[in-house]
Amino acid sequence: MNTHFDAIIIGGGILGVSTAYELAKAGLKKICVIERRYLASGSTGRCGGGFRQQWSTEANTRLAMASVKRFGELEAELGYKTEFFQGGYLILAHNDEEVAQFRKNVEMQRSLGLDVKMVLPSEAKEIVPFLDEGKMKFATWCPTDGHINPFLLTQAYANAARRLGVEIHLWTNVGSLMKKSNTFFVMTNKEVYETGMLFNCAGSFSRSIGEMLNVEIPVDPYRHEILVTEPVEKLWNPMVISFGVGLYCRQEKNGGLVMGMGDPNEPVGTYVGSSMHFMFEMSRRFTTLFPKLDSLRIVRQWAGLYEMTADAQPILGPVDEIENFYQASGFSGHGLMLAPAVSRLQAELVTTGKTSMPIDDLHVRRFRGQKAIHREKSVV
Repeated sequence: MNTHFDAIIIGGGILGVSTAYELAKAGLKKICVIERRYLASGSTGRCGGGFRQQWSTEANTRLAMASVKRFGELEAELGYKTEFFQGGYLILAHNDEEVAQFRKNVEMQRSLGLDVKMVLPSEAKEIVPFLDEGKMKFATWCPTDGHINPFLLTQAYANAARRLGVEIHLWTNVGSLMKKSNTFFVMTNKEVYETGMLFNCAGSFSRSIGEMLNVEIPVDPYRHEILVTEPVEKLWNPMVISFGVGLYCRQEKNGGLVMGMGDPNEPVGTYVGSSMHFMFEMSRRFTTLFPKLDSLRIVRQWAGLYEMTADAQPILGPVDEIENFYQASGFSGHGLMLAPAVSRLQAELVTTGKTSMPIDDLHVRRFRGQKAIHREKSVV
């Protein structure tokens, strides 16, 4: 088995395989993805599948807009169905503070060219008829947001990457890393790999990968739980988000409602078991907004991990301590929706030395200086 590569990517989620594909497409040879389990076995395969362009920071908005443009191209380019669907996102504001923040968000988003607007409760109810309009003051609406199947998208990128010569080594766990001269040595449970270029796309384990090379990558994983209900008739198209109530919800193609929430009391850790507390709390929050749907039956529930940074924005690009050690982590629960843009930018950076979109403000060094950190506010 070949163990010498020009580039090795740690992590077989959506960030890892999309980066491999974009690197190969840009002309880089001898690329390997190392994944400790199977493709999309981490956060990618446990997410809600949504993508949106409605953010409070310009960096996330730009990345998301570029990703949505790529989503629309990928089925044809990769030759694989992904269930890409633009049903929109409706984001609810419940108090004056949220309304003021949403107005700022929409002004910034529209200045970047996004088709988004504020809507009245009555208009929101026309978009999603089962909402209790008395529970909201305003909402924002973007019709080009939507959802996609994370497993199919990951497989689409993986298949296309393999056709370009990328190797994907599954059930291969990285135990330690070392760099000597210009070569990274990647010690796994199977082989010792060698490469001149290393990408950290390890999601919730990104901090551990950095520690192996004495580089601090300040990413902390938190459990985030999700459930799905029995299939029912078509109710609505959009994803509905409430930061105030603390939930998101959309209807799947088969009719089931997928909904998730975060718990502010959740400790740092990689535990992904599900809880009875979540089932009751999720039901309470959901029926607060959708009282007429209180008889829906839950089919199953599960959990994934949000790999959080201090500002809820990703860490991208190289590090100062070690040359050719690139980061794509800390997406704070939104890696799927930003991956198409991020992977292309990473490929641009290593093959041309520059990017078509500025990413310097997302360098890890932002957490080590004295400048104020501008936190992304639009996180469930």
